Amino acid sequence: MGCEILARGGNAMDAAIAAAFALSVVEPWLSGLGGGGFLLFANSDGEVATLDFGVRAAAGIQSCDYILVEGNDGDWFNWPRVKNNNNLIGPKSICVPGTVHGLSAALQRYGSLRWDEVIAPTIELAARGMRIDWFAELAIANDRDGLSKNAEAASAFLNQSRRKTSPEFPNSYFLRLPQNVTFLERLAKEGADDFYEGEIAHKMLKSLCQYGSRLTKNDLRNYQSEWRAPLSLQYKGREVYAMSQLSGGPTLLAALASLGRVDLSAASEPEITLAYANALMAADRLRLETMGHAAGKDSCTSHVSVVDRKGNMVALTNTLLSRFGSKVMVPDLEILLNNGMMWFDPRRDRPNSIAPGEKPLANMSPVIAVRGKKPEIALGAAGGRKIVPAVAQILSYLVDLNYSPEEAMHAPRIDTSSDTLLINRAFSAETLQSVAQHHKTRIVEDTLLPVNFAVPSLVTSGCGNGKNIGAAHPNSPWAAAIAES
Repeated sequence: MGCEILARGGNAMDAAIAAAFALSVVEPWLSGLGGGGFLLFANSDGEVATLDFGVRAAAGIQSCDYILVEGNDGDWFNWPRVKNNNNLIGPKSICVPGTVHGLSAALQRYGSLRWDEVIAPTIELAARGMRIDWFAELAIANDRDGLSKNAEAASAFLNQSRRKTSPEFPNSYFLRLPQNVTFLERLAKEGADDFYEGEIAHKMLKSLCQYGSRLTKNDLRNYQSEWRAPLSLQYKGREVYAMSQLSGGPTLLAALASLGRVDLSAASEPEITLAYANALMAADRLRLETMGHAAGKDSCTSHVSVVDRKGNMVALTNTLLSRFGSKVMVPDLEILLNNGMMWFDPRRDRPNSIAPGEKPLANMSPVIAVRGKKPEIALGAAGGRKIVPAVAQILSYLVDLNYSPEEAMHAPRIDTSSDTLLINRAFSAETLQSVAQHHKTRIVEDTLLPVNFAVPSLVTSGCGNGKNIGAAHPNSPWAAAIAES
């Protein structure tokens, strides 16, 4: 969809927003209009702006909804377990969605096409239906238990009779959600405000009230995405821009600052990998100990990177958090809603503890690197806490080691998002041994399941022969780099 928009004369922002809308239909287990995210935009002169459209807790949440019980939840963050998993699944896990507001605000400021023009290709997709191939079946099967707890989600994704075949794709089925088509048509016609104050908001709140959610009319009406200045860091001849505040940006730049003091271009593979491990683990410890809404404001996901013919760049990360978010689908809209409460620490008196009306500490970390006042790299990833390690390493591969985008995507990585460092078996035996001497490690494959490493994508401008280049994670069957025809 993004390439189609570029071919029609749209710019990078138009294309990124069109792609985000399309992903809500074709890949609803990763991101959707009931979620939230971050966006960076750089114009061809290298001026950068960031937009925070992250989710926010309802003002009326109550501590009795999130009582700690014995054990850990085993999800992305392995928090202490909450009774009934209320912070992970179901109506109590839902935060105020920010995606629709954010996409609208971004298009108004930097887009060149109308709102309805950008949404139109997604309406066509929705009318055709979500394509269900083996990979989509795998995603659905992995969350069958959670989806079965919500009648509408179960009907949509688990009812085989709703799937139809197509001569065009004999090995796939298509799942058409007619209420979702109607929802998208109304959103295109009435604008984003309808999602927060109009008929769409009314339908959403009616269902959520019946389910037992704490979201109210005021929560939706008062939601605002936020434009703010980016964080930036000089790194090896580039200015690297990232999100500020409650994102992965501060952690990413802290790791890059450490790496910036090392000449990695002259180092061996074991030395480089150990430098990554040391820098990322130190930055992550600082993040978890000090960052969150209570620490001061400065303290399953999809990513889209776009560059247009003029050199404008967008790095956009959007998420429902867990696969299929809260597993709650609004019947009259047929959209899934996030489980944003998962991002909060359920323990009390922590920097990122659950609190009414607050934004949780997110992991998304889209970046744009500028060189000589020209945007050079737009990069981001999907994968929860695994995002920052992936983005830092790939950026270093491009800048420090002068890898091509393809080489950077195929290079093995480590992941430092847990107490045990994960290291790709593809590294040399010497590197595996060197890292294991300094850190508790586990050797793993870069597999679809379990997800051991984040799923990145990037675009570069003017590399080598002067052409724009895109690259995506080679092991993800649905990740792709596409050029306008």
